[in-house]
Amino acid sequence: MRIYLANHSSPTLHYLAGRYLGRIGWLLTPDGFKSCKPRPWIPMAFDNGAFSAYQNKTEWNEEAWLEMLKKIDRLNIEPEWVLAPDCVGDKDETLKMFYIYRYHLSSRNFKTFFAVQDGCLPQDVPTTAHGIFVGGTLAWKWKTLSMWCKAFKRVHVGRVNRPNRLIQCYKEKVESVDGTGWFRRPPLEWQDELETFFNKHSDTKEKQK
Repeated sequence: MRIYLANHSSPTLHYLAGRYLGRIGWLLTPDGFKSCKPRPWIPMAFDNGAFSAYQNKTEWNEEAWLEMLKKIDRLNIEPEWVLAPDCVGDKDETLKMFYIYRYHLSSRNFKTFFAVQDGCLPQDVPTTAHGIFVGGTLAWKWKTLSMWCKAFKRVHVGRVNRPNRLIQCYKEKVESVDGTGWFRRPPLEWQDELETFFNKHSDTKEKQK
């Protein structure tokens, strides 16, 4: 399972990315992409900035998202996947946005992830999505996680910021997670938590390679 450390660049992150090659990545929003210089050894996926807008009670910035896609092109980055625009907690609006904006991703051959929201069922996920991002409200997300993991091969879970949640996702065979809450604690604390997780929970997919 890969852990994407979102919108963050520090010696601790680069140390972990080097030591646990392929198991640490970056999930960057349009704002985060401005301050994180791409490194070839760090897998990169791209968020859309909708959750930050939701938290700050501001309107989602379509222009910034489109500019991010152009920048990915200019730098010849091959992202692991890109999250289609979504509306936090709103299933119907998220579906509408997916169909409005999917061309910007498919025309670039980006693997597109769809953010499932409160009320979504597996049959609601567009068939053109390459994977799902389990978003929505916290209670709904953890309540429905097993359902998503049974229905889809490629599952990413947002806002995973504690060791117990990492272990839960690992046991469900989630492909990847992300979180920014780690950085609200001292670097040595979250570094130790991630190293302990990696050392105790080896990635079977890596072993098979």
